[in-house]
Amino acid sequence: MSIPISPERRNQLTEFLYGLGLNTLRSNELQTRELSLVDEALTHTSAGLGINHEKLEFLGDAVLRLAASEYLLSCYSSLSVGQSSSLRAQLVSDRWLAELGQKYRIETVLRIGTSAIKDSVARQTLRAEATEALIGALYCCWNNSLEPIHYWLRAHWERSSIQLLADPHCYNWKAALQEWSQSEGLGLPIYTSKEVSQSHGDPVRFRSLVFIEKKSLGEGFGGSRRDAEQQAAHYALKTLKTQIST
Repeated sequence: MSIPISPERRNQLTEFLYGLGLNTLRSNELQTRELSLVDEALTHTSAGLGINHEKLEFLGDAVLRLAASEYLLSCYSSLSVGQSSSLRAQLVSDRWLAELGQKYRIETVLRIGTSAIKDSVARQTLRAEATEALIGALYCCWNNSLEPIHYWLRAHWERSSIQLLADPHCYNWKAALQEWSQSEGLGLPIYTSKEVSQSHGDPVRFRSLVFIEKKSLGEGFGGSRRDAEQQAAHYALKTLKTQIST
């Protein structure tokens, strides 16, 4: 099912795709059917329209993982399977997708409901979902080809891979803290989190403390429990680094 695309929406989507640099891959503009797929990918369920992003997001998840696997096998063939899997997990993560979507200001072409617009915490999830759905749509627009995915994402993957290989835990401080504590024979870090604000969208809605052997090492705040725990782990790692260096 598709809904008619207004001339204004057509221009908006075409300009957005130009911003991705994909216009150099084909001599003609995307046709109506293809633009309809992009429109579907950029229409969130909260908009309450006759189409939504969910099926293309489902497809985009598989397409993204396959394209990332091909990229790693081509450019980082010396990595072990375990290292490749770990790196790929970061290159297809919701955090990575949300950052990519933010870079291209995907929310400016995303049709969403009023309630979702007001939730700043959900905005990261919306960006990630829309970016993944867009990947699924581009795959379909190019006749089930990974070419546009590689063309668009390769440079971004390269920058992220260099950063992640230099610092494997730069996006996951909880994993880094757990690795350190276990290597020291101290067991697993324990997190206690509490909701300190009832306001949805509050970036400090949750407060988290992290303990190792019953000793508090860090405190963090975030719009979600997960983010607050990550910030607490980050603070703990900085505290430990200071203690070790002195």
